[in-house]
Amino acid sequence: MKAVGIVAEYNPFHNGHLYHLQTTKNLTNLPVVAVMSGSFMQRGEPAFLDKWQRARLAVQNGVDLVV
Repeated sequence: MKAVGIVAEYNPFHNGHLYHLQTTKNLTNLPVVAVMSGSFMQRGEPAFLDKWQRARLAVQNGVDLVV
């Protein structure tokens, strides 16, 4: 099975993220898997939204699986 992998923070999810997901899905026609951070961002700062809220927003906007 093929899929597209995206490393993302979605802190918070915005229109640029939505455009990226829609374009990726339209160009590849593959499931999208997002690898997301937990309670802290890549720079070590605390996340604005908790990981569950960010994962929910990702799935609601087109991500097929969040890990």
